[in-house]
Amino acid sequence: MKDDKKEEVYQDFYDGVNMAPAELEDWLETDASKSVGNDSGDGEAVGHKSGKKIVKIKRTNKEDLSDDQYEHMQKVVGYINRHLSQKPKNDVEDSKWRYSLMNWGHDPLK
Repeated sequence: MKDDKKEEVYQDFYDGVNMAPAELEDWLETDASKSVGNDSGDGEAVGHKSGKKIVKIKRTNKEDLSDDQYEHMQKVVGYINRHLSQKPKNDVEDSKWRYSLMNWGHDPLK
């Protein structure tokens, strides 16, 4: 990934991921977090695994981010953007829609 693309991905990631690392870690420990998402094949949902990667990314200095981390950041941005466009019409506070987004580091109620 070229440096200008990395900068764009970095900015988009930090615009979309609005949960602090500790907040996301706490969320990932909840039953609600574990109740949503598609199984990645080992009993843990794809989004739940993503949340763990997001915590590591947010705790990594920008200059130390790897290409794999940038690729995951790009995946996170895509997921958040797609999922936000599918907002349900009913109450979202206790919805699977919100829980899924939160696994990916974005709380739509913030």
